[in-house]
Amino acid sequence: MEQAKQPRVHGLLLLVVAAVFVWSAIRPTSYAVWALEVTPALIGLVIVIALYRRFRLTTMSYVIIAILVIIMFIGGHYIYSKVPFFNWIKDVFHLERNHYDRFGHFLKGMFAIVLRELLLRKTPLPRGAWLFIIVTGMSLAIAALYEIIEWLVSIIFKGGKASKDFLGMQGNIWDTQWDMLCTLIGTMIALWLLSKWHDRQLARLDHHRS
Repeated sequence: MEQAKQPRVHGLLLLVVAAVFVWSAIRPTSYAVWALEVTPALIGLVIVIALYRRFRLTTMSYVIIAILVIIMFIGGHYIYSKVPFFNWIKDVFHLERNHYDRFGHFLKGMFAIVLRELLLRKTPLPRGAWLFIIVTGMSLAIAALYEIIEWLVSIIFKGGKASKDFLGMQGNIWDTQWDMLCTLIGTMIALWLLSKWHDRQLARLDHHRS
């Protein structure tokens, strides 16, 4: 019964993501920035959907992917440095910058659970300290790759407004380091808090596949 419900839950997640995508595409702050922010999320979605029947993930992994995609769609619509709710937080707490970008990188640490699932299901790597270390390293590597892509975009657009908005540094020369630190913290918290719950979902998935 539970197994039969999962495709409906996954379909609902896809509908929510699709609805947010349509909203994000309607009169964004900058279509150039929107395209830069949304394209990686769309590529990831296409891969996940294409592999759904051949390699179905746990519901936890799909929820995490949906959250991260939505975060990118929202950032693309408003521009990360101008998301209204975080502008309100900035004003109320007299902060120096809009922290939606930091929040997004922190949440991207949750993708470590998806990486954990791939390693546990497709490699002989067992649970334990090495799994934690390797997943953390992979998460940081992906974060670093994204920062390199942002840098390349700034070179291609030669420091234009779109590239500056995409980078979202807001005048902080250590923005890249802060972004990766946020991802590292998010990764470690996700692994500590969600691994046991994730293991239970993996066990149910293995049971239904056997």
